[in-house]
Amino acid sequence: MPRLTLPQPSAWIPITAIGLSLGYTIAALTSLPWWTLFLFASAWVWLGARFRLGQPRFRRYRKVWPWSLLPLCLWGLYVYLADSFGKLDLGAVFFHLQAGMSDHGGSGRMVAAALYTLCMLGVLIAFTWLTRNDWRWRRVEPLLAVILIVSNPLILGLGQRSAVVVTDDGGWLERRYVPPRVQAQDDPPNLVLLYLESIERTYGAPAFGDAYADLKALGERGVVFEGIRQIANTGWTMAGMIASQCGTPLMPAGLLHDRQFEPLSAVVPGVNCLGDVLSEQGYRLSYFGGASAEFAGKGLFYNGHGFQHVYGLKELQPQLDDKTYVNDWGLYDDTLYEFTLNEIERLEAESDSPWGVVNLSITGHAPNGYPARRCLERQGEWDGEDILYSVKCSAWLARNFVERLDAKGLLDNTVVAIVSDHLTMRVPVWDTLETLQRENTFILLGDSLEPQRISRNASTLDIFSTLLDALGYPAKNHQAGLGVSLLNDTTSTLLERHGEEAINRRLHEESALQQRLWDGLSPHQDKTPPRPKPAEQVLENPNDSADEINLGL
Repeated sequence: MPRLTLPQPSAWIPITAIGLSLGYTIAALTSLPWWTLFLFASAWVWLGARFRLGQPRFRRYRKVWPWSLLPLCLWGLYVYLADSFGKLDLGAVFFHLQAGMSDHGGSGRMVAAALYTLCMLGVLIAFTWLTRNDWRWRRVEPLLAVILIVSNPLILGLGQRSAVVVTDDGGWLERRYVPPRVQAQDDPPNLVLLYLESIERTYGAPAFGDAYADLKALGERGVVFEGIRQIANTGWTMAGMIASQCGTPLMPAGLLHDRQFEPLSAVVPGVNCLGDVLSEQGYRLSYFGGASAEFAGKGLFYNGHGFQHVYGLKELQPQLDDKTYVNDWGLYDDTLYEFTLNEIERLEAESDSPWGVVNLSITGHAPNGYPARRCLERQGEWDGEDILYSVKCSAWLARNFVERLDAKGLLDNTVVAIVSDHLTMRVPVWDTLETLQRENTFILLGDSLEPQRISRNASTLDIFSTLLDALGYPAKNHQAGLGVSLLNDTTSTLLERHGEEAINRRLHEESALQQRLWDGLSPHQDKTPPRPKPAEQVLENPNDSADEINLGL
């Protein structure tokens, strides 16, 4: 048995660098305590000493470039994204690349990205040194490169997405899509739609104390929906808003099998969404968000789907009394709610036609949130890291806003919807969240809505049809997009009928619904006849079950 000999000083640096990066990767992807990275690093260094990596006895210098350099870079990118956001959705990466990432608020992540890049350079140098100096490492390194490629979730995800070009059935979801059809009504109610950034219903668990208490109090006077899951392609802000307003996942344009890669000029122009439906009914619609409306195509989406006014950072910051009272992303929510309240007062006073206002908050944004000044005055000092402090702030600001509207008489004949745009990404309490059954927030308040709790196996796709129902515009068979109204229990949701895993699998195979979403953007569109949009769902595939046909699913 060979004696354990420590590597020469020149070999210690590359071996230790590889060990630390390996330990960090394992700890980050498994949510183990950060100190465990040193255990894995020590184990790697022990193996290096055991097999005498880089020692003079095995040195046969050859100036070669490792096969693993590119696979290592891809792994470094994946670890950075997973460590930053938790569960990585490749759709979010591709969509933001095409929709635009200007005016983003992730300055902290930019610093982290720079540090990750420096660390990756160190790992690449270490691999290159070992490959050039140890002939045994040089022999096994090509096999290691293959292992790194096939094990990388990024590569796996790209393979799944590109597989839609050869899938047997790329139109399974498209056949279940129902264009929204509603009829006009007398004296329609107004709508206030509040998106609370990352404030998922899971925060109401006892493990998080009273962080969610104000939303629980609001829920006591309205309809609380339990069981709202997050399926693939709905797990970031734009995707969450499109899911809840259009009834479809956001399947990005410009992936491997698409026909165009130009910057977006419109967002999901091929489907009618909540704004389209309400504007056709005479609603005056406004959107308010503290962040830039140019980021991730928010302005394109709202301007292209029936909203007359779209206000983001650039439109609102000049109106601030203190123009320095902004955060990395934009306005704090206390000032954003003030602007929103003023807009509602204006809309209410201008005419008798109904109005709708959408507000997107920022307080709960991962990783630590952006609590407003009013919360600091109410809750005391913030340590800069406690996400539950920010959750409590977001919940209180939303409740305070609704109560102020009520006190001013602005909730008469008005439906208020409180929704989390998506489940939170990686935050300091991530490990606890992951042990729980995670659900999105969805609360409805209105004069005609009897307080109750509705528990369904549903997703944010079902919010669109539910909102139409609450506003008195029930779609045919209570179906709109891929969702059904949760206020009506006669029709099963997609998740109730097929389960979350099956729907997510179908999303990775779907191409027809993606083409519908982006209908009109392809430069080759004029070469093909327009695809007729059915008045209602047609399930022509023989694999579709008969009971689904009978139920309209």
